[in-house]
Amino acid sequence: SRLQLVEVVSHDATDPQLLKEALAFVGAIDRLPLPVKSSPGFVVNRALTPYMLEAMVMLDANIDKATIDAAAEKFGMPMGPIELADQVGLDICLAVGDMLRSKFGDMLPPTPGWLRDKVAKGELGRKTGKGFYVWTGGKADKAPASNTAEPDPEMIDRLILPMSNVCVACLREGIVDDPDMVDGAMIFGTGYAPFRGGPLNYARTRGAENVASALRQLATKFGGRFTPDAGWDSFK
Repeated sequence: SRLQLVEVVSHDATDPQLLKEALAFVGAIDRLPLPVKSSPGFVVNRALTPYMLEAMVMLDANIDKATIDAAAEKFGMPMGPIELADQVGLDICLAVGDMLRSKFGDMLPPTPGWLRDKVAKGELGRKTGKGFYVWTGGKADKAPASNTAEPDPEMIDRLILPMSNVCVACLREGIVDDPDMVDGAMIFGTGYAPFRGGPLNYARTRGAENVASALRQLATKFGGRFTPDAGWDSFK
């Protein structure tokens, strides 16, 4: 009820008229309809999961959660990936992460064992009052920002660029066919920094080769999950 986006999923045998009516219905209830082909995670979950899992890899490396969240907020996200994971529910994050890893394997960050332990203990985030943060009255109890290190550009790229990479992959695979719709979906469906214009517009503004080069550097340093998608070669 809170999301402004509805992904409308079709397959090869879907009646085009039925799809048209479904898209019209979504528009009629004041939501943005995004037509997508059936594929694991569709667009939004597939793009958002690496954002949250990469943050957990950073936690594994003893980077403070407030520093991680501050990096995303500095880029312009409405909240950082750790707080977002608590909002979504750590059980949901774990289930979606496992499902996507079964399809995409090492293109996703590994799921830390301690995340399974937290879920098993019932520390699921906002809905249980405790996850990564303690939640009181629907809000996360956070330490003052002055206690956190200044986020560096590499940390921001580790969180943000995989979303652009997934969106380019979805275009290349034909899961979606309109880059502007993808950007709108990410803004409405994930809160992606609106002034950046969405993950594809951000990449276009920064330069496709610049983004692909940054991803290659991250892949060399942190692993193959950052490998740039082949779609960057033809992205405009």
